[in-house]
Amino acid sequence: MPILHAIVLGITQGLSEFLPISSSGHLRLVPWLFGWDDFAGAESLEKTFDVALHLGTLIGALAYFRADVVRLTRAGLRRSALATDDGRMAWLIVASTIPAGITGALFADVIERKTNAIWLIATMLIVFGVVLGWADRRTGARPVEEVGLRDALIMGAGQAVALQPGVSRSGVTMTAGRMLGLSRDGAARFAFLMSLPITTGALVFKAIDVAGEGGIPDGFAAPFAWGIVASGITGWVAVWGTLRLIRTSTFAPFVMYRIAAGVGVLLLYAAR
Repeated sequence: MPILHAIVLGITQGLSEFLPISSSGHLRLVPWLFGWDDFAGAESLEKTFDVALHLGTLIGALAYFRADVVRLTRAGLRRSALATDDGRMAWLIVASTIPAGITGALFADVIERKTNAIWLIATMLIVFGVVLGWADRRTGARPVEEVGLRDALIMGAGQAVALQPGVSRSGVTMTAGRMLGLSRDGAARFAFLMSLPITTGALVFKAIDVAGEGGIPDGFAAPFAWGIVASGITGWVAVWGTLRLIRTSTFAPFVMYRIAAGVGVLLLYAAR
């Protein structure tokens, strides 16, 4: 695998994991667009590289939210956790992982095998882009501190829907947050925070499978390392940039990108 390909895919993963545009969808679209076949049909090797890129984005997100993670973890572990705002928030984040965790454990393999068609990914980009735009027109202004159990579970259910490539985990959870009346900053911040435990859990689960299949093959250590670095740096930038943008703007740029990208991919797919 060329290091350049690893870096490009790492950047793709890092940006699209936290921008509401679907990382799983883009990681399939980019090699398809450029005609790359770095894994030569080896699903286990592709899965291993996917784990490496997710490790990078997790590191990037943890670096950005390190102060929040430490504060919320300490508050959540106290006996009187539910009596404090930080403790309550910590347990709401844990609760938000339940719907996606159950769905992923039961159906992830089926979804990965059946829903990777290019035309379907492009269609999901368009459909959920339109839904995001519709939800963003709401005038809700609730801050992240006002998130309740109902909000956490509904946004968590959105993560389960995002197992379909093209939907976008961050996009669908932000959409749900806006529909529930959260401010743009509140919806995005809670969506990012709730991604940390579910990403960590999925990473551990996949890493166990990868280790059982032999780990990283000889000759792939350098591309994997560069992919992790690229995804980590761009993941941090994506979180920072998204939160900065939506404080003064709407989700419209992401909506327009999703629709344009989806239509472009469908046209290319039809022409090939």
